[in-house]
Formats: sequence, C-alpha cells, structure tokens
Amino acid sequence: MSAAYDELLRRCRPLDPVVTAVAFPCEQTALTSVVEAAEARLITPILVGPREQIRQVAAKASLNIDAYPIEQADDAVSSAIKAVAIVRAGGAEALMKGSLHTDELMSAIVPSATGLRTGRRISHAFVMALATYPKPLIVTDGAINIAPTLEDKRDICQNAIDLAHSLGRAQPKVAILSAVETVTTKIPSTIDAAALCKMADRGQITGALLDGPLAMDNAISAEAARTKGIISAVAGDADILVAPDLEAGNILAKQLTFLANADAAGLVLGARVPIILTSRADSVQSRMASCGVALLVAHARRRGDVGASAA
Repeated sequence: MSAAYDELLRRCRPLDPVVTAVAFPCEQTALTSVVEAAEARLITPILVGPREQIRQVAAKASLNIDAYPIEQADDAVSSAIKAVAIVRAGGAEALMKGSLHTDELMSAIVPSATGLRTGRRISHAFVMALATYPKPLIVTDGAINIAPTLEDKRDICQNAIDLAHSLGRAQPKVAILSAVETVTTKIPSTIDAAALCKMADRGQITGALLDGPLAMDNAISAEAARTKGIISAVAGDADILVAPDLEAGNILAKQLTFLANADAAGLVLGARVPIILTSRADSVQSRMASCGVALLVAHARRRGDVGASAA
C-alpha cells in the first residue's frame, strides 16, 4: 500500500479501537479483514450472524475469533437488522458490512424508526490515495445517491467536508465536477455546482472552500487550470471531488482504483455512526484502511469535532 496508507495507520495508532458491529462476516476475506483490523487495534468487533457458519469460516481460514463475541442471527437480512439495533442501543460506535449485499445492509440503516438516519442525507465517500497525486482524494458520491437533488448535494458536500476534517484537513478544497467549467442550462450539473458555491458563500455549507463547475482536469491539474485561464484556490489542488451523480462517481472511483492503482477506503456518512461499506472485490488492506478512516471519524465525533449528523 501507499505512503498515504501508512500515514493513515500512523494517525490511528495512539487511538483506542472503536467497538464495531460487523454484519454477516460469513466469507473468508470479510472475516480475515475483521480479525486483522482488530489485531491492528482499529476496531473491537462484535460479530453478528449465524454463529456456526462464522466459526466454520474462521476454522477454514485458520483465524482465531475466540476473543470476539458473536451475536446470533440466522441470515444476512436479520444480521443487518441486529447489527443496526446494537448500534442504536449504544453497544457499538461503528457499523461494518461483512459479506452481505449492500442493499441488505442499507435496508436496515435507512428506516427512520429503527435505522441510523439523522437529519442529514446519507452518502458515501471513497478516500483514495494515488501515486500521481500529492494527497488523498475524497470522491463522493459513487455508491448511494443515484440522481441527487441540489439539497442532496448540499448534504453530500457537507458529509465529505466533515470527513476531511476528521482526516486532519482544516479547510478542504471541494471541486464540484461537471463536463465543463462554465454554467449552462444545457448541462444541469453546472447549475447545481454554481448554486452549491453560493450556498457556501451564504453559510449553508461550512468548513471548506468550494468551486465549480470544474471539469476533472481542472480540478486536479494546476497546469490545466492555468491553460484554461481558471483563477481559483480549488482548481488543481482539490481535496474533495463531488460527482454530479452516482454513475459518474462510481466510474471515476473505479477508474482510479483499477487503472491508476489507487488505494481506496470506503465509508457511509451522514448516519448516527460511521459505516464501513466495503466491496466484495476489495482487498483486506483496503478494508483495513476503511476501518482506519472509521476510527478517525468516531474519535472526531467523541471530541465534538464533527456533529452527530456528520458521522
């Protein structure tokens, strides 16, 4: 993994591990990542799922899980519901996806009466480290909000800004992405970008510098911005990339992962607690990086550095 990954673990080292409810860790990679994250003192896991199945997976993978409690649940759906209930009851400060489908976990998270929603829109962010960029990039939202409204994008921005604060960025630079740098009714995302920047001017989005619309090249390349005559404190130096919709965000994140060999950690934000949302294709180290990010967010919440709705 990269120097950014090493720096993430260095920031986590002095912190107490965060108690984490792990929903349905019934596959070798999922359970291995839980054990390794626990051994690295990133999380203290509560395993939630079919007890015998979890033990069989552990035995087959030669994993010692004797130190971790297992809360019995018969299947993936009931595991998600029980893991969320543990968090709601104060038994854990983070939630982690095991080997169940994302929609099964999210179905337990989103109900107002029994889930983990707050007054803020739930969104997803990737924290990505690339050899070709001098600092980690937060890419949002490529996993949850399919066609976000302007109000949704406000929360998506604020969630990502609060995450950046947890990672040590005092005033992150937010690039609102589109295909062009000028505002035009022909491309609605450019209008949203301009509105978001004005919302930041009016204090509706706080704690960051925003600019947009910006095309991808201008967001991350100072030379490209200069060539196009863009004068901006954000252009060429972005900390956060806000995609216009889920398709663009998902494609961007996967391009960076599979074509640029980026290391990626994934987290769901805007819920009562940080939610570690990993992909079945993620490596154990990527899953551990996600646990590290969740640990930093949980400790920032304890200190009051971010609001309860900004997990």
